[in-house]
Amino acid sequence: MDFTEAIDYIDQVTKKKNIVLGLSSMRELLSRLGNPQDDLSFIHIAGTNGKGSTLAFIASVCRAAGCRVGRYNSPSVFSYCEKIQINGVPISEADVARLMTEVRTAADSMEADGLSCPTAFEIETAVSFLYFREQNCELVALETGMGGETDATNVVKTTVCSVITSVSMDHMKFLGNTLEEIARVKGGIIKQGRPTVLCGQSSTVTEVIRGICREKESPLRISRPETVKIVETGADGTVFDYGPYRGVKIPLLGAYQVINASTALEVVEILKELGYDIEVSAVYEGMASVVWPGRFQKLLDRPVFVIDGAHNPEAAQRLRDSINLYFTNKRILYIMGILADKDYREITAITAPLAERIYTVTPGSPRALPAETLKACIEGQAETVGFHGTVEAKGSLSKAVKDSLSWAGEEDVILAFGSLSYLGELSNVLKENIHD
Repeated sequence: MDFTEAIDYIDQVTKKKNIVLGLSSMRELLSRLGNPQDDLSFIHIAGTNGKGSTLAFIASVCRAAGCRVGRYNSPSVFSYCEKIQINGVPISEADVARLMTEVRTAADSMEADGLSCPTAFEIETAVSFLYFREQNCELVALETGMGGETDATNVVKTTVCSVITSVSMDHMKFLGNTLEEIARVKGGIIKQGRPTVLCGQSSTVTEVIRGICREKESPLRISRPETVKIVETGADGTVFDYGPYRGVKIPLLGAYQVINASTALEVVEILKELGYDIEVSAVYEGMASVVWPGRFQKLLDRPVFVIDGAHNPEAAQRLRDSINLYFTNKRILYIMGILADKDYREITAITAPLAERIYTVTPGSPRALPAETLKACIEGQAETVGFHGTVEAKGSLSKAVKDSLSWAGEEDVILAFGSLSYLGELSNVLKENIHD
């Protein structure tokens, strides 16, 4: 297969095979590929929010320390290849095509033997393991797709450190109906005798993770985001103090990013205790040079145009906190596209009151919530939540971007959020409009 054919193949599998949690299919697939994951060392990350950002901080620090670091996360925002990276460089299209062909051969042999076809996520995860092994990665920062215990990534046995970021109610259809149930599923990535880092959060989640760590004799380290001292913050990033570190600068915007950064710093301390050579200078350099697209990312200055992947109520609250931090007394317009299986009513209830105008769009996903349905939802609860602006459903992203730029003055703010699934396309549309 060439790259186009590889992407077509993944699209076909996605349409044919829905989300399936469980490890049997993944184990069989990897067995037929020679179990490449067994030759790698992982920092394995689960959680509801903050997984990707925390992963990005950790990988950036390890890279600055001279370590060859693989990074696997999804979904991608701007290009398919960005979900598999080594030291910040995405896998090439040629390597995707070559390795996808190898994995497809193994997947086809499974079907020929009467076994179930692997899911698209299982296939892509297998591609990443093959790539990281052949490229001799010393560490791999590995993000779960959904949940933890039965997530395809949890086939790994050579975990150096498990990381649990913020846990909240999401994917209840698959993970459970209470915070305790969801936390226990996320905690399923914790390995016997290997250390765990937990982002400091509610006592409910903390006690569940603490109990799993006791069962598995896993040393537990909990970050203390409440002790972070903000030294300086603005549209170019944040400078903060945490623990022994003073004046740490991070370029990622969003009030919540210091929470993710503090969790990452605790992981760095674990790695140092395990013998990884990470100088203090590498910590500062790595934190300052981190890149993480699509998470409160500013694409334009006048007007300010920000994209964010806020896709559940907790992320929506964090987005609202960031708006209040950076954009006080600014006129605000939203472009909102949300998936139908998300709690879109609560997301809009949290965010809508801060906007003067909202354009709804339909993301390019089979799980998308129609723009008209989202518009009706916002209007239906406007009085209850305190939204006094206007809502328009737009038939295309191009129309939403053009109209938002026409409406906004140079001092106004446009925020596009709700799902990562459409932000890459939206960013391309924005570039086209700017060049025009």
